[in-house]
Amino acid sequence: MAKARHSRLDCDPGCSVEAAISLIDGKWKCVILYHLQDGTKRFNELRRKIPAVTQRMLTNQLRELELDGLVDRVVYAQVPPKVEYSLSERGRSLLPIIDALKNWGDENIALFNKRLEAA
Repeated sequence: MAKARHSRLDCDPGCSVEAAISLIDGKWKCVILYHLQDGTKRFNELRRKIPAVTQRMLTNQLRELELDGLVDRVVYAQVPPKVEYSLSERGRSLLPIIDALKNWGDENIALFNKRLEAA
């Protein structure tokens, strides 16, 4: 089930950041967007690229990304059904941000590893 979205974005300063973050929050959305930057992928291709995500979670995150206009979904009328996902124009506009997150993560991966060791 998709989560509830903000119904009102005309709040105090900082709200545009909140609005932007609400579109890409979720454990796997940025990872999905990152993998779709290479081009169109089928569902199982994404599953193979993100082995830690469950089928249900991937489905939910893709649905939310599609509803928010960041991902395009194309269903081909064939048996078995073929469904492809790609970045929409709006989704492609996020690529500089996704790349910046990746670069920052590459530079600070030690913070993540330290957190894992502490757990």
